[in-house]
Amino acid sequence: MYFDKTKLVRVLNDIYNQTHKTFIFIIDEWDYIFREYSQNKEAQNQYLDFLRNLLKEKPYIELAYMTGILPIKKYGTHSALNMFDEISMIDPGILYEFMGFTEKEVKNLCAKYDVSFDILKQWYDGYQLTKEISVFSPRSVVASITRRIFNNYWTSTETYEALQIYIDMNFDGLKDDIIRLLSGEKVNIQTTSFQNDMTSFKSKDDVFTLLVHLGYLAYNQDTKEVCIPNKEVIDSFVQSVKNSSWGKTTTALINSDELLKATWNLNEEKVAYYIEQAHLETSLLQYNDENALSYTISLAYYRSRDFYTIVKELPAGKGFADMVFIPKGDKPAMIIELKWNQEVETAITQIKGKEYYFGLEKYLDNLLLIGITYDKDSKKYICQIEKYEG
Repeated sequence: MYFDKTKLVRVLNDIYNQTHKTFIFIIDEWDYIFREYSQNKEAQNQYLDFLRNLLKEKPYIELAYMTGILPIKKYGTHSALNMFDEISMIDPGILYEFMGFTEKEVKNLCAKYDVSFDILKQWYDGYQLTKEISVFSPRSVVASITRRIFNNYWTSTETYEALQIYIDMNFDGLKDDIIRLLSGEKVNIQTTSFQNDMTSFKSKDDVFTLLVHLGYLAYNQDTKEVCIPNKEVIDSFVQSVKNSSWGKTTTALINSDELLKATWNLNEEKVAYYIEQAHLETSLLQYNDENALSYTISLAYYRSRDFYTIVKELPAGKGFADMVFIPKGDKPAMIIELKWNQEVETAITQIKGKEYYFGLEKYLDNLLLIGITYDKDSKKYICQIEKYEG
């Protein structure tokens, strides 16, 4: 006979004492209450107390395995459930190769189902867990192969509104760092202050750490940096920023398609106009050099990532080209040289004089040389575009 069947812990103890059989607990989405009822602190604390009383230091437990997006909730000064070994996107431990599909696994799938690995990688790769292992989003890989369409699958399970809330919090320079990420840069973060829930934010690092756990950012353990991992996720960021009305940033993202078309059509005035519309009046541009301009240019040309691999400071010829756009298909290759308070002809002359097109020989019959200069006093951009003629 088992006593007091209204008390789960007592019942489990009774069963164990009479049978000497231990239990294996599997709890899926352990963090559901923290994600879906993020404001109900009383219910969360009751839930943590329940789990602690159920699982901690109980003789009837053989193994407890819990899955979820968030790590174990920190409760007061100590974790309520500090007896677990945690596996997360911040610290995957020994299970890193099981956190998603590895490159080898995806290559095998692509070969089996005749799907382009390069396109799949562009869409769904980018979670660099170790120096050797980068994983793909498994749900998105399966969906794209099954449906034969590359699209946004994984992030459709989260809402744009949730991501938008975190971005709009704008803790101590959060918005500037989001612009860096959208420009293809990486941002250093500190993860230890994160309280493992959806509301206890004290800094932008806490917001970024949550976005790592949600899968919106990839985290490099060695460098302590985050980046936007792939095309699928950047689409969510772009949609969120557009909905947030971030002034020049929103304008840049909306106009990016037209800017790219104007560049291909050698329409210098329109290129200058669209870049001017995208000019970022943020702390990123408080220093006067070409590197600062690259944030504006990268953001303005964000749509080009669908057609190009973009390399900044590419060693080429007799120096380093500011930005090189290497086409993935039949679009023209592009070399962009940036200048601050100088004549635009200086940029084109430098591209030719330093022969930045060395290494791009296969694209010489369809290569654009582009000079972009910014005048600080007039706050005007000037663009010059030439086709390479040898």
